[in-house]
Amino acid sequence: MTTLTQHTEQLSATTLLRFATAGSVDDGKSTLVGRLLHDSKSVLTDQLEAVEHASRSRGQETPDLALLTDGLRAEREQGITIDVAYRYFATPRRRFILADTPGHVQYTRNMVTGASTAELAVVLVDARNGVVEQTRRHAAVAALLRVPHVVLAVNKMDLVDYAEPVFAAIAEEFTAYAASLGVPEITAIPISALAGDNVVEPSSHMDWYGGPTVLEHLETVPVSHDLTACHARFPVQYVIRPQTAEHPDYRGYAGQIAAGAFRVGEAVTVLPSGRMSTVTAIDALGESVDIAWAPQSVTIRLADDIDISRGDLIAPADDAPAVTRDVEATVCHVADQPLTVGRRVLLKHTTRTVKAIVKDIPSRLTLDDLSQHPAPGRLVANDIGRVVVRTAEPLALDAYADSRRTGSFLLIDPADGTTLTAGMAGASFAAVAEPEAAATDDAEWDF
Repeated sequence: MTTLTQHTEQLSATTLLRFATAGSVDDGKSTLVGRLLHDSKSVLTDQLEAVEHASRSRGQETPDLALLTDGLRAEREQGITIDVAYRYFATPRRRFILADTPGHVQYTRNMVTGASTAELAVVLVDARNGVVEQTRRHAAVAALLRVPHVVLAVNKMDLVDYAEPVFAAIAEEFTAYAASLGVPEITAIPISALAGDNVVEPSSHMDWYGGPTVLEHLETVPVSHDLTACHARFPVQYVIRPQTAEHPDYRGYAGQIAAGAFRVGEAVTVLPSGRMSTVTAIDALGESVDIAWAPQSVTIRLADDIDISRGDLIAPADDAPAVTRDVEATVCHVADQPLTVGRRVLLKHTTRTVKAIVKDIPSRLTLDDLSQHPAPGRLVANDIGRVVVRTAEPLALDAYADSRRTGSFLLIDPADGTTLTAGMAGASFAAVAEPEAAATDDAEWDF
């Protein structure tokens, strides 16, 4: 029988890395991604021909590799990235899902989308301009989203004569800033995306640099699969009751394990009710197994007949999250319509959706200097701030710092289903002082 340790060892040979690119406008993010795909032989012939044709039509003699990711017509015409472009490629050492995110301030919400599931963020800096406002903004977003690995790619080194002092000064400034935000690991790499220096192949122009190329770092950066260290969480998606002659008493709870592992015989708690039981069986792909781990989709059976439905959370009895109706979180507002105090919303957390009211917006974060603007009263598109939300029903919510999967949520417009806000429960990064919540009058609330 396959053990958890054996499964972890098997995954290590074919790990998947999700990463996102970020940086200021025209720092060369799309060109870097295009170069990465091109030089790693991950571009199909017809894709390259289309890029060559589009480049010639724009009067360029050589293929513009940025067009491999800038897929929208407006992006091609304006030469900018507007939406998040996802690309999938693989090398013999690892599989990758990359998100090429926009650099413009007004598309900060798109960067949040691309980095929300990333395990690594590549932040580009133009060697001629150094660390600028948008560089700091994207570093702060990566820190807020708890991206565990950040790569500083100092691009366009060919335009500064591959000078080591230029690279060293930028790397020192960025590393100090990112470290102050709590970013756990920062790797600086000097590159030229246009010429291909240190992207896939080592550069012959920078013999003073002895570190990895971008691709080498992406292939070797550790991706944690220590599943036993995660808080085990199982959001129930569907209750299975066949009630057939073959399975007259079968009652199973189906869903995808969000984190950690579950074992037969383990004592568990069902939230938000708090009822306790024991795992009697785990069904995976039509077979009974003794153990299952994230992100497997399984059916869990319990010893007791408990009223469980979609949206309930099964967790170990000795490691269950707290249940609350008052959610304090850092959020990024992604809708064009503002989020205001008193706004009625739907809060979606894993498989559970409940009614809620925005109780307070204590502050809005100014990412340029990480200062807090107190009591703004509203958040508009691309704003990041602190909110306090009161829910109609209790939620089993982890802190985002403990679990990105079960510590995140969405606020949704109940009228048309539009996503309004992406939230991260608990404290933001340590460098930002937490504001005190303003006093409110609960008498006017519906719940």
